[in-house]
Amino acid sequence: MQRDQEKIIILDFGSQYTQLIARRIRDSKVYSEIHPYNISIDALRSLAPEGIILSGGPSSVYDRDAPVISKKIFEAGIPVLGICYGMQLICYLLEGSVEPHTKREYGRAELFIDDNKDLFKGLEPHGMIQVWMSHGDRIEKLPEGFNVIAHSSNSPSAAIRSRNRKIYGVQFHPEVIHTPQGKTILENFIFNICSCSPSWNMKSFIEKSVEDIRKKVGDKKVLCGCSGGVDSTVAAVLIDRAIGSQLTCIFVDNGVLRKDEFEKVSNLLAKSFNINLKAVDESKRFISKLRGVEDPEKKRKIIGNEFICVFEREAKKLGRVDFLAQGTLYPDVIESVSFKGPSATIKSHHNVGGLPEKMKLDLIEPFRELFKDEVRELGRELGISEELLMRQPFPGPGLAIRILGPVTEENLELLRDADSIIIDEFKRFDLYYKVWQSFAVLLPIRTVGVMGDERTYEKVIALRTVESRDGMTADWVRLPFDILDKISNRIINEVKGINRVVYDISSKPPSTIEWE
Repeated sequence: MQRDQEKIIILDFGSQYTQLIARRIRDSKVYSEIHPYNISIDALRSLAPEGIILSGGPSSVYDRDAPVISKKIFEAGIPVLGICYGMQLICYLLEGSVEPHTKREYGRAELFIDDNKDLFKGLEPHGMIQVWMSHGDRIEKLPEGFNVIAHSSNSPSAAIRSRNRKIYGVQFHPEVIHTPQGKTILENFIFNICSCSPSWNMKSFIEKSVEDIRKKVGDKKVLCGCSGGVDSTVAAVLIDRAIGSQLTCIFVDNGVLRKDEFEKVSNLLAKSFNINLKAVDESKRFISKLRGVEDPEKKRKIIGNEFICVFEREAKKLGRVDFLAQGTLYPDVIESVSFKGPSATIKSHHNVGGLPEKMKLDLIEPFRELFKDEVRELGRELGISEELLMRQPFPGPGLAIRILGPVTEENLELLRDADSIIIDEFKRFDLYYKVWQSFAVLLPIRTVGVMGDERTYEKVIALRTVESRDGMTADWVRLPFDILDKISNRIINEVKGINRVVYDISSKPPSTIEWE
């Protein structure tokens, strides 16, 4: 990034949506960075941001260990926007009043605009828009110099402003897709209030990443874990552009891949890119380690640990290798560990929470702060084909977390066959590239059925299909009955051991995309 690059700094107070704020800003072609809420005021000034956004978070401003910032931030002459907890913190620090409310406000809500200047510019004056709320506290008294610019039925001060000081706050989340006008609100802040220009793009990200990778690696060697998925493939191509022959890619068959995946991916990577690729079959090793394990966290950690063991062994064969490259994305990070603030952990990820503490390779993760759609855009800039870029996301722990229960060869065979049918039918109905993910989950139950006038007592497959933009939020897809009928009919008739198919109609949140 150039020193004169305009940027918005986001201070992370632990919201699961913090990176989504950055994503929305970058989507508007303005560079953004996330920093911990407790960054020093001097360090913040040295970043020379055009604006500062205070994220939401799970805390209350009155909690004993509530994360707080210095009041000096409001005296720096830099525009500030507080979102949810960020807005409450502004009021608390500037001597307003924030109190718990008997009626919490979660989910969709109606926001009534009282003033459509600056932050709500372009929206209907005194109109109503849909927003996404997620709070238990509310503003009871505004700080001196602030006024209300929007309200909801439960929040008299749902959006506030101190125009002279360029300090703004919103009680809702403009960064999520459930706030349809959120992009307009954020762009009003970054363009009209912070005076940014839309100049950041994936080309500049590639240039900066190549520069950073070369600087970090020097003349050392890098091992890249390739799965054939979008993230690891784009990472391999990007790192190859930076260091060329210093990179070796390893594709590991971990025993929990989809049907014929090992052969298909090996051929695809070898033919499509002039990258040094080594395919390693370690399926028996992984299945052995997973035998009898039902807890999803243990599955993830076992798979993560075994991946590293294989990578370290292969690294020794190449001589001295100092770095391991991965296509880790931000959703993997934010759901696994605290990113740069006190975000709550949802689940570990094999690229993140599953890594052993004493790993002998340093990590290179160029996409650690990117979303899937950003990586696809980056891949297009690198010249990677649409066929590969638009493959549906597949979890690193593979089918192990789509089997609810022990990972056995029998269960894997059932799931692979069912999953293969789902992929076939989605492609036949021209839906595969139009949804975020469509896959099978093997449930740990048996149900009674009738086949050929005989009683059966067999297992159940759940079909999960969601639409999403970045994996942070998702909604279940209202599939045509024809495809549901075809998939159910084929699975029950062709996969011996399955006699029932159900459809998952849960959204994220509150459910996650994967069942484990």
